[in-house]
Amino acid sequence: MTTDTIADMLTRIRNSNLAKHQIVQLPSTKVTRNIANVLLSEGYIESFEELRNGLKNSLLLSLRYQGKEKTPTITKIVRASKPGLRVYSNSKKIPRILGGFGTTIVSTSRGVMTDEKARKEGIGGELLCFIW
Repeated sequence: MTTDTIADMLTRIRNSNLAKHQIVQLPSTKVTRNIANVLLSEGYIESFEELRNGLKNSLLLSLRYQGKEKTPTITKIVRASKPGLRVYSNSKKIPRILGGFGTTIVSTSRGVMTDEKARKEGIGGELLCFIW
């Protein structure tokens, strides 16, 4: 798994969120698609779709905002595991973000999933990022 694409994805989402952009375009990889699925299921983004043009595929994420002031649904997004320091955790020690209000995205042997689902299935893995 390449964490460079994960870091790029998180940075693009963070910057677009701060600039209050409606959509974000990302390079499409298996990992970014799986993370986008988790973000969609947790309600952090409106939708996403994959654009195919030859060899370069890309993802279009539609960000979610609340109210007239367009306050972002994603308050903060932080990378946990880095290329120089991988962070792994078993199912019992996966950190709870903001007492369960936030989400940890975990890459397990059964795919990319939330901390809640990983705890329920009793499997650990690499902690990719924290979102709240």
